[in-house]
Amino acid sequence: MSFFPPLDDFAATRKTLHNYAQAAGVVPRTHGIAHPKWWHISLKVQPQGLTTDNIPLPDGGVLALSLDLQQHAIVLSASDGRRQTFSMQEGATGTEMGEQLIDAVAEYGLTGDYAREKFESDETRDYDPDAVARYFRAVVNADRTFKKHKVSLSGEMSPVQVWPHGFDLAFEWFGDRVETYEEEGEVQEYPSQLNLGFYPGGGELEPYFFSNPWPFEEAELLDKPLPKGARWFTESWQGTILPYDQLVGDPRAEERLLDYARAVFEIASPTLSE
Repeated sequence: MSFFPPLDDFAATRKTLHNYAQAAGVVPRTHGIAHPKWWHISLKVQPQGLTTDNIPLPDGGVLALSLDLQQHAIVLSASDGRRQTFSMQEGATGTEMGEQLIDAVAEYGLTGDYAREKFESDETRDYDPDAVARYFRAVVNADRTFKKHKVSLSGEMSPVQVWPHGFDLAFEWFGDRVETYEEEGEVQEYPSQLNLGFYPGGGELEPYFFSNPWPFEEAELLDKPLPKGARWFTESWQGTILPYDQLVGDPRAEERLLDYARAVFEIASPTLSE
């Protein structure tokens, strides 16, 4: 199998995984150790699947939720050895899956006001294990490549993480330029940043890699050439895009993805520093 396998016929299964990730994500959203940049709600790529950070329990110990993409189940694991599984292959709606998980963590003393709107859906969910295997290979290899790129950088960076709301894998590098905004009468300061991510497709959008500087300085960026297959993108957001299918089956796929990441960083990072 290639480094980045084709993701044909993945759309229906992607919707299922996305919905179930949102269901799992409401637990750390409510009970996780809150991070000011919301990193506590994300999922991390592990050898078995996508896993939350550890969630503290009222009487000591921790638990975590994992979308196990090898066993095709959401697994709740606690540090006291207890373990529960919830199949992702039985067509459960998002509402059904979310309520099962909320009921399960209540047995550990975790109760609260959950953001049920994140997962509520009455659609019966499709799940193709073969499509999941291809997606998992893609996200594992994207994760490892992003981490290889990270070690070449200096400065503050986020973890490489999957965001339940968008189901994209990404990390951010923060520049030392600061942007100031007034929001609802309060002055807010935000650091400049450059992300690198992988979006596995959704709706009419095909899978793609992206790297987007913020703020986006059109005059200093749009005339700069990008590596083969990549282009500047200004249609619904501003940044760069490398379509996933450009790397499918390419024996140099990882090297090309790293070349893309480095090129965008070299072009954009000077605009994000004071």
